[in-house]
Amino acid sequence: MIDITANPFDIFAIWMADAEATEPNDPNAMTVATSTPAGHPSARIVLLKSWDRNGFVFYTNLESRKSGEIAANPHVALLFHWKSRRRQIRIEGTAAQVGDAEADAYFQTRPRPSRIGAWASDQSRPLPDRALLEQRLAAATARYAEGDVPRPPHWSGWQVTPTAIEFWEDREYRLHDRARFTRTGTRIGTEWTATRLYP
Repeated sequence: MIDITANPFDIFAIWMADAEATEPNDPNAMTVATSTPAGHPSARIVLLKSWDRNGFVFYTNLESRKSGEIAANPHVALLFHWKSRRRQIRIEGTAAQVGDAEADAYFQTRPRPSRIGAWASDQSRPLPDRALLEQRLAAATARYAEGDVPRPPHWSGWQVTPTAIEFWEDREYRLHDRARFTRTGTRIGTEWTATRLYP
């Protein structure tokens, strides 16, 4: 049973560790839901790259559709679903761009082809044909044939600071275990109220 007296970040840590031990592929995959300027929902899967009690971080092209939507409306939702463990976590909060030093540090951990690819791709924009992407990739590969591959100025991360975290765990006969934690204090990640929810 979900412990509603615990800090939700402590529960998240346990559930993520369990997923990392058992999920066959990308246990850090999460849905990021944003909204369009017209208020329509917009969702996609990305990878969680770091987290702490300040929030959850993912990286992307700042000129992508998701980044444009976040820049216009920073209220977002995240969803982790671990089917084999029959668990999910819903997170609601606001997103803010990470600092340059943090983005630079993470970028350098990426495989070199992925760093070069960040220069070649105009993420989310129309691509006339695959050959153009391959040409751009070849040009970027030649440009950075030697030495470091710097982080493009249009590539960075978003940190989602949660205002609510909800845990769901499957139970027999659809009588699932659900608990919602809502941040009540001004100190990020420390002050929460919790309530158990009907399944």
